[in-house]
This record gives sequence, structure tokens and C-alpha cells, in this order.
Amino acid sequence: MKIENEPVAVGANTSDNVPTICRGDDNASSPSETKPHSGDDSLHSDLLRGSRGLLAGATHQATLPREARLPINRCNLPAVVLGSLTFQRYPAELLLDGVAELHRNLFQRLEAAAPEARADVFRDYLTVHFRLERPEDMGLSSEPRGQGKNRAKANYIKMIRGWSFDADSREGAVLKGWVESRFGLTPRYHGQPLRDPSGSAYRRYQEMRAQGLYGTNAIEAQLDLVYTFCQFELARRHHGARHVTLYRGVNRLADHEVLESRGKGQHVVLLNNLNSFTCSRDRACEFGDYILAVDIPLTKIFFHCGLLPGVLQGEDEFLVIGGVAEVSLSTL
Repeated sequence: MKIENEPVAVGANTSDNVPTICRGDDNASSPSETKPHSGDDSLHSDLLRGSRGLLAGATHQATLPREARLPINRCNLPAVVLGSLTFQRYPAELLLDGVAELHRNLFQRLEAAAPEARADVFRDYLTVHFRLERPEDMGLSSEPRGQGKNRAKANYIKMIRGWSFDADSREGAVLKGWVESRFGLTPRYHGQPLRDPSGSAYRRYQEMRAQGLYGTNAIEAQLDLVYTFCQFELARRHHGARHVTLYRGVNRLADHEVLESRGKGQHVVLLNNLNSFTCSRDRACEFGDYILAVDIPLTKIFFHCGLLPGVLQGEDEFLVIGGVAEVSLSTL
């Protein structure tokens, strides 16, 4: 559907009968009509010139703190750019290195498939490509009795479901580690704040991540395809849209890293590198006394309810890649 001046709903209507909307900002006569002034002018001016210019301007007026990013990553934009406030307002396409080229056949099949069949095409491809039902074909075998659970059957679905039960679990550490590796955004919280890379909290996170990856079959490569498929679907279901308004219930804003408070419930916060949001404000109310509302770029959605039937449907949940973001805080 071509978006002109009307918003397009993403997913199901929210339980308070107000659909979550995506906005296409492409028809504005100037950037200032789509979003307020960002404070990252050098980044924004380069963004309008494309990714080459963006890289050249990425060192100026960065809003993403240095300790929240890595100097390198595995996508087309550096962390200092994709994690910035400017990127939230003026998002661009994020491409993971080599995914489209290595899996060209998958995306050719998806292009040819009917919309209702694409999820099955995706599942079938990953099952065959990664031999998910025959792990022995990849050299994996059951561990001897008494040496722990067999990890050969761990896959992308188990990682996402593990996150839905506990974002600070071993599966959550794997997903946060994947974001760190691919996008260069370091985790800020996993069971406890992660501020010191040499501290015990960060070591615990690294241990859980390693345990989650051990004995598995290219889990992070599977997650590459999950993100890329999600972006493929969003682009086709909501052509021209750039943002979706999502919600998160919190008990205290102090639990988040607040970079700036602007009054009237408006704040700039540093989100964790991977976060759970919901498209339903009513659902968000179940998790806290205050509601954070955030305009999330579609290119930062890793996974969402409805993408793959039977996965992550209980709370109208969206898994969102982090960085600096403007949020609105309101009470119930």
C-alpha cells in the first residue's frame, strides 16, 4: 500500500480500539515538518546525502554515548549513527553484511510467494539451510549423559521464546550479544546495570551469552535472517512508512538512563540495546504505573508479534533495537 498522507496500521488494533500507526514522512516539504529539531544537525545533513556522507559526519555532535557503542559492527551504518537521536527521527535502511548476498535464493522465493505463504517459506528455508531437524548433518551430536542438556536443538524460535519469558535469561544474553555484534550497540542492562566492561555484571552477561551459543548451529546467522525477513515483511506490508508508536510500562523512569529531561513528560533516554515494547497501550499498563510512548523506526524492529504464527503473540510484543530515543512519559 502506498502511503501518502494517511497513516497505516501495524499489526492488530490495540485493545483500546486505537490502532498503532506507522507514519510515512516522505511528503513533507522540509525535514522540519516531519520531526522537531534534533540537535544532531551534522549527522542529519549527512543522512540526507546518503550513507557515505553519513559516515563522514558521524564524529560530530554524537548523541550516543561512547561507552554504549563499539567502533565496528556488521552493518552498513556505524553504531554512532544508527544509535543516535537523529536516526530515530530520520531513519535509514539497515543492511547486515552479506545476508542478502548469501541468501539470495530465499529472498527470490519470498518475492515469488503469496503474502500468506511467506512465513512458511521462511521457516522451511531455515529448517533446511541450517538442518534444524537433522543437527547431526552439521556435525552436532548428543552430549554424553550427565554432561548437561543437549544444545543441538537450540534455534531462533527458542531464543525468541526464551526472551519472552525472561529478557535477562541465557537466551536474552544471546539476543543482546547478537545486537552488540551486528549493530555495535552494547547492552546496558542484563539482570543488573552493565556499566563496567571489566566488572562482575558484564562478565556474568558474557558467560550467559557464551553458554547460550555453545553447542548450537549458527544461532547468530539464524538471527541475521530473522531480522532481514522482518524488514522484508514490514517494507511490503507498510510501504512508505517509517515509524510506529510503541509503548512500554515502567514503574520508575529512573530505571532507564535519562540523558535529558525536557519537561511536560518529554525525555531523551538511552535504551538497552534490545528492548520489549507493545503496540497496545492497554497491555503496557499491565507492566507499570507509567507509560513510555516512543516513535520507533521500522528499521529498528528485530521481530514482532504476527511475523511468524505461534511465536511471541501473548502481549502484542515487539523486539526493538535500542539507542538514544525521545520518549513521552504519561500516567495511566
